[in-house]
Amino acid sequence: MSSLEERGEVGVAAAAAPGSSTAGLGVGAVGAGLEPGAGGQGLPVGQDEPGVRREGPGPEADPDAPPKKRVRLQEGEAGKLEERLYSVLCCTVCLDLPKASVYQCTNGHLMCAGCFIHLLADARLKEEQATCPNCRCEISKSLCCRNLAVEKAVSELPCECGFCLKQFPRSVLERHQKEECQDRVCSPGPGEPHALWVFVRVTQCKYKRIGCPWQGPFHELTVHEAECCHPTKTGNELMGILDEMDQSHRKEMQLYNSIFSLLCFEKIGFTEVQFRPYRTDDFITRLYYETPRFTVLNQTWVLKARVNDSERNPNLSCKRTLSFQLILKSKVNSALECSYLLLKGPYDDVKIKPVIYHYVFSNDANETDYMPLPIIDSVECNKLLAAKNINLRLFIFQIQK
Repeated sequence: MSSLEERGEVGVAAAAAPGSSTAGLGVGAVGAGLEPGAGGQGLPVGQDEPGVRREGPGPEADPDAPPKKRVRLQEGEAGKLEERLYSVLCCTVCLDLPKASVYQCTNGHLMCAGCFIHLLADARLKEEQATCPNCRCEISKSLCCRNLAVEKAVSELPCECGFCLKQFPRSVLERHQKEECQDRVCSPGPGEPHALWVFVRVTQCKYKRIGCPWQGPFHELTVHEAECCHPTKTGNELMGILDEMDQSHRKEMQLYNSIFSLLCFEKIGFTEVQFRPYRTDDFITRLYYETPRFTVLNQTWVLKARVNDSERNPNLSCKRTLSFQLILKSKVNSALECSYLLLKGPYDDVKIKPVIYHYVFSNDANETDYMPLPIIDSVECNKLLAAKNINLRLFIFQIQK
């Protein structure tokens, strides 16, 4: 069996996978064996456009003869237009319609941004060249490009609101769910992970500021606020609620006040660092990152980072984390007490929360422990792993004695 036939069978099996958004729509070999067309998109080899058939003899006709005139199928014969477009425009990895950017390989197979980044991150962890899951051509950020036509087409397809169950074009669904839907709440219901285009703002009681935890459909808000018991609580009860809220607020302010205090130090240094990927020399190699030597505060330093705390097979885990270690390479005459933190680089979009770490460096203790890089979730970690290098900004504050 040829590799093309094998890919076709894989595509059919994947498209019919139970639980996928396209199962039951008559999807076949999505993106398998596509011939590039306008905008990089094409049709399956040997197939016509959805809802179109040719008149005349079959494939045994004279190959040099001009193509026969195509006739549109009757309405309903091939399903709704939206359903046929779903099967053409869906991501060839997750078989779902893309919710943001759409990337395509050199043969035109489509991948949503999340799947594309995940493929690149997995290839980095396994020390392999990332390939398109359909045609096995090489993929990378330089080889693949966005398909703006597909992105615009998807934005015009109808999508069901996860709250009121009415259908709207995807381009206006976000505004509807945030501002207009009378049944809006904060997140999809159980068993509906893809019911919403985005997570929207919570509909909350106006007495939230004095501790009311209620949230629910917007059309129930007026009735709840009329019956809310929080305005009738005693002063002592409200003081207890407000104390808990103040404690949470104080923790947030403590971080920012600490940063402001560090900015008052006499000796402050920062630099942009670039983590480069390497492999250990073990029998089972592990991916780690290391920066070239750099100078801050007249000292020479190196940063190292590892994935999932050197877990044996991080590519098998859905949870992805990075931890880093700061190493002093210079010799010092006395102990060097420092606070330090890592933030995202000036041109990256990864989300990193500021966390201040503290360590006393000496010639005998020149390496910090591995500390977690405070990224928000595994999706942000995959963004870093998918990149050729990881670019961050390091701040070091020397504490004067």
